[in-house]
Amino acid sequence: PDEYWNVDVTLGAGHKSFTARLATDSKGKKLLPKNEAEARAIEKGLEGAEYVVAELKKGKRAKQPTPAFITSTLQQEASRRLGFTATRTMRAAQTLYEGVDIAGHGTMGLITYMRTDSLRISEEAIAAAKTFILGRYGQSYYPKTARHYKAKAGAQDAHEAIRPANIDLRPEEIKASLTRDQFNLYKLVYLRFVACQMANAVYDSVSVEIDAAGHSFRTSSSSLKFSGYTAVYEEGKDDDKEEKEPTLPPLTEGETLDLKSFGRDQHFTQPPAHYTDATLIRAMEEQGIGRPSTRAAIIETLFKRNYIRK
Repeated sequence: PDEYWNVDVTLGAGHKSFTARLATDSKGKKLLPKNEAEARAIEKGLEGAEYVVAELKKGKRAKQPTPAFITSTLQQEASRRLGFTATRTMRAAQTLYEGVDIAGHGTMGLITYMRTDSLRISEEAIAAAKTFILGRYGQSYYPKTARHYKAKAGAQDAHEAIRPANIDLRPEEIKASLTRDQFNLYKLVYLRFVACQMANAVYDSVSVEIDAAGHSFRTSSSSLKFSGYTAVYEEGKDDDKEEKEPTLPPLTEGETLDLKSFGRDQHFTQPPAHYTDATLIRAMEEQGIGRPSTRAAIIETLFKRNYIRK
């Protein structure tokens, strides 16, 4: 592994402080010290420097919802959020598709066909989602036009995306008739489908460049302005180690900041992480291994034959 160091400064503006990371030198060249000695030399060169807000950019960023589930994304999300293996996910999905005895309704299928690579949604389902969203969340939570998603090239598109068969059957209302796995998976499918038809989430964003003795430090921040689809659902992440952006105090260009502290962090380049259920399914999909109907069986066979293990 290769060694590298991040150099940070904690700066004060009024009664609040924040951290910015060293980005470039006086020639605009990216700075990434390769050892502690280089990091210390940079710190020494900045002794007594004045830290000034050189550039301040404010903007808005819109984030679109993710499409309704296909087989691979359902398996990945059930792994991330519920800890399900692909086989466990498909077993629960099969029972939801075939039909469950719902108190007061009788036996009925709760989701559309669960082996699909299509993002297509019927116009009837889109219209039902619109009625539901407008009635429950209001006009501002519905986009100007209904959302239609295109499947990836090579998709068979034989079935719709995975969605609730009846949007009026809310998960909490039928929970007593479902097993725990059925309820958790149905709720996932239901919320993802509702969210995929909702308005964008909107964020206020701020990016700041700070000059100190010709060196440039950078930081950014974003805050949710309008929740949009995130009021219902946000997709899980494979990596929980993503760095969180700091909350920045009010700043103005030309403002001089107070240096609170200087920091150095040692890092090493990392090899690829082991697969999780979610990332293995994603890799199989990217490499064209298997079909929506076979990937869970392929993984289960590999475990049974001890070719792979957790």
